[in-house]
Amino acid sequence: MGGSAPLSSGTNGGSANATDAFGLSFESLLQIVLTQLTYQDPLKPMDNFQFVSQLAQFSQIQQTQSMSDSLKTLVSAQSTAQAASLLGKRVDIPAGASVISGEVTAIAFADGVPTLTLELANNQTISNIPLSSVTQIREAN
Repeated sequence: MGGSAPLSSGTNGGSANATDAFGLSFESLLQIVLTQLTYQDPLKPMDNFQFVSQLAQFSQIQQTQSMSDSLKTLVSAQSTAQAASLLGKRVDIPAGASVISGEVTAIAFADGVPTLTLELANNQTISNIPLSSVTQIREAN
């Protein structure tokens, strides 16, 4: 392989889209560069600018993946804290044309998504209520 073209173009997250478009991981892309270096023609080595450009793109991809993982962890932690703060509180959830009100007695996490268990005024229990369906929060009586 003589020269090589950049993996992506554009400035708005183009390199992050390279892994999405090709379905390759950072490790796979790095392996491609190493293969290019191994099999390049010694009489026509890769242009230094292209090589540095590819390394910068790989670094940007790795940083973007790391930031994405960190944001997922942060969102999960925030969701957990938000759900935990509802324990013992009275919440309202829509039920068709009416509203169901109950005290949050338990929180379960299915695939990292919190669901609530409510105890209604008539001692009936409702489970698996998504946190996102809560419309109002109040102190329990």
